[in-house]
This record gives sequence, structure tokens and C-alpha cells, in this order.
Amino acid sequence: MIALDTNVLVRLVTRDNEKQAQRAKAVFDQAEHGGLFVSDTVLVELCWTLSRSYELKRADIARTVRALLDNSCIALESAIVVRNALNVFEMSAADFPDCLIVAKASQAGCSQTLTFDQRMKSLPGVKLL
Repeated sequence: MIALDTNVLVRLVTRDNEKQAQRAKAVFDQAEHGGLFVSDTVLVELCWTLSRSYELKRADIARTVRALLDNSCIALESAIVVRNALNVFEMSAADFPDCLIVAKASQAGCSQTLTFDQRMKSLPGVKLL
């Protein structure tokens, strides 16, 4: 298994550096089933970068996360939790990283997630502090 850093996925999605995008694509083309590992941290960085630096719309970010979930070459650190977070993200105003924080807290058995973030208040189990 080979772990991917955020910038590899950013190049693949945005193609802002064609040479690097082609090298990233070659890694995917040669990967075996489940051979590429994407950590939760990389996924959070990817979504934040696509949103803030590249100004991608929520639907495009959701499509990107779904493509990673559905790619047989990718082994996500927390695939089930990511899928749950993605479902919440698509129905809320919260950012994907916030949805993942709440989904991981729920999986860990937490009764609540405390925050000052107003956009998170509609997420299940979130309480504004």
C-alpha cells in the first residue's frame, strides 16, 4: 500500500500543474485494488484546499469525495465515517471537515461535539458553546 499526500490529490483534481497531474494519474493507473491509502487528515486538507484556494463549489467537493469513496484503488482511513460525513455535508451548510469531525466523534461514542462555529449548529450532536 502507498499513502498519498494532499498535493497529489489536488494536482489530480485541479490539473493546475499538468506535469504533476499526469504523474499522479499514472500512480492511479498502476495501483491495485486498495493500494492507495488516503488518511482522514489528507481528506480534510484536500477539501479545505479545494474550497478555500480553488473556490470549488460544495457540489464539486462532494463529487470529489464520492469519487475517492467509489475508487477501488483507494483505501480511505475511515471509509464508513467519511460516507456518513459526506451524506451530512450534502444536506447541511457545514464544511466537509466539520462534518467529518462530528461523524468521527459520533463513531467514538461521544454524546456531543462542542463548538463556537455557527455553521455546525445544525449538525447532529453539535452544541454551541
